Amino acid sequence: MELLNKLTQTYSPSGSEEQIRALIESEVAPYADEVYTDNLGNLIVRKRGNGNKIMLSAHMDEIGLLVNYIEDNGFLRFSPVGGIMPYCALYQSVVFQNGIKGTVAYEEKIDLKKEFDITKMYIDIGASNAEEAENMISLGDCAVFCGEFSHHGDILTSKAMDNRAGVYVLIRVLRALKEVKNDLYFVFSSQEELGLRGAKAAANAISPHIGLAVDVTDTGDTPNCNRMAVKLGKGACIKLMDNSIITHKIVNDALKASADRVGAPVQYEVLSLGGTDAGAIHTSGTGVMTGAVSIPTRYIHTPRETVNMNDIIGAVDIITDFVNSDF
Repeated sequence: MELLNKLTQTYSPSGSEEQIRALIESEVAPYADEVYTDNLGNLIVRKRGNGNKIMLSAHMDEIGLLVNYIEDNGFLRFSPVGGIMPYCALYQSVVFQNGIKGTVAYEEKIDLKKEFDITKMYIDIGASNAEEAENMISLGDCAVFCGEFSHHGDILTSKAMDNRAGVYVLIRVLRALKEVKNDLYFVFSSQEELGLRGAKAAANAISPHIGLAVDVTDTGDTPNCNRMAVKLGKGACIKLMDNSIITHKIVNDALKASADRVGAPVQYEVLSLGGTDAGAIHTSGTGVMTGAVSIPTRYIHTPRETVNMNDIIGAVDIITDFVNSDF
């Protein structure tokens, strides 16, 4: 749990993954045969084997707010980096890489029901004018949500569970492997929140036989929510479809067989919107048999993303077995 805490609390929005990449590298280097960073900032960790080439991907970036204009009175206008929902950002605390904190607020005299528009929002860092603000923040600086890590029993809450939970899973899998049958590439990908960019570059370079993405997914277990057959604490999910992929039956069957062998409960995920690195992997090269394991998560893209540790442990156990499957 301490590692997951460190992962979630590390500043690393899309395009600025340096800090999380360094942390991950320090955790995985003792267990790897090869570690390198590619031109797009993906951290790629190889565990050599003689079988099929398998690429496992978990994106390490998080959503953010990038400063695009500084008002004369010192308030900061911003552009979303990834899927920032205005109503989730309103009156939240954010922090920049240099430690400067601010509050996301909304222009007064606006009818929020009619004009809830992210261009009407700004970040207040306490500056009294543009000059003071420019001494604190520069154009292009990016802030992320402040969202402390907390837990109650098996329920864990933090900002950036999307997708540091998936990163945690792959780190734990790598640590658990003693001998490997297949040739494994663990990819901690960059810029997923901006369109699966890192995974696309990595998959084209690696040319895997099998692909597997590990990411979070929505749940259908909160009051009056959209119908979805996923619940917190009922097991990791084998993805069947999202907006970027229909997963491959051979991979899905192998994941289910692994779940049965290790005795881990699974759920099946059909996501009508959104996508994961699987969407980039399966169309790379001449096509890759690809699946995905998803961690049920409430309140995605907010500072209070919530998961169940048992679902995470189940994902670790399933994937640890899966990577030694015959295909």
